[in-house]
Amino acid sequence: MKQKVIIKSNKYGLIVHMDPDAEYTEILKELREKFTESARFFKDATMAVTFEGRILTKPQEEEVIGLITDVAHIHIVCIFDTNENTERLYKKVVEDSLNSLTRKEGQFYKGTLRQRQVLETEQSIIILGNVEFGATVVSKGNIVVLGAVRGTVHAGATGDRNAFITALSMRPHVMKIADIVSTHTYLQDETVRPSIARLDGKRIYIDPLENLEW
Repeated sequence: MKQKVIIKSNKYGLIVHMDPDAEYTEILKELREKFTESARFFKDATMAVTFEGRILTKPQEEEVIGLITDVAHIHIVCIFDTNENTERLYKKVVEDSLNSLTRKEGQFYKGTLRQRQVLETEQSIIILGNVEFGATVVSKGNIVVLGAVRGTVHAGATGDRNAFITALSMRPHVMKIADIVSTHTYLQDETVRPSIARLDGKRIYIDPLENLEW
C-alpha cells in the first residue's frame, strides 16, 4: 500500500512529505498514526518543519501543526517552504542561533510577544515566537526571531552598530539598530521570507537570507 505520509528528519528539523493525490482526511489519519508511534522520540523537541508534496491551505497547515504538536509534543518554531536553500537557512537561522545559547552569548525567550509587552535584555535574544504589533524588544546585542516581526525591535541598544536583526518574516512597525531608526524608504519591501537587517552607514537594510553568502 502506498504511504500517504513520509516523515524524514535532518539535524535542523522535520520534513513531512504528503501524497498530493490522497484525500486530506486520509492524510490527517496517517499523520496521527505515525506521530503517535514516534512520539517518544520527539517529545518536547524544538524544531522547524518543512511540508512537501502537497500544498496546504492556511487552515489545513494550522490543523496539521496542531495535530503534530498535540500528538508528538513537538514545539514547532517555524515552517520553511521547500527550496534549494532550505538546508542553509535551517543552519543559519536555527542551528547557529540556538547554539549561541550554549556559548552564553544570548538569552532565550519562548512565546509570542503581544501588544504592550516589552522585553529588554543586556544580551542577544532569541525569540521562539512572533513580535506582534504593539510589542517591543530591546537588546544590547542581536535579535533573532524564529517567527514574524510586526512590532518594534531595537538591536545594539547601547550603540553596537554591528548588531543585526533576523526574522522568518520581517514586517516591523519600528526597527532600530544602534542610534539609527529605519523608515519605510530604507526597507526593500515588507519581507515575508527569512531576512536579516543590518546597518550600513546611516541606513538599515533588510536582505533575504538566501541571497547572502556565509
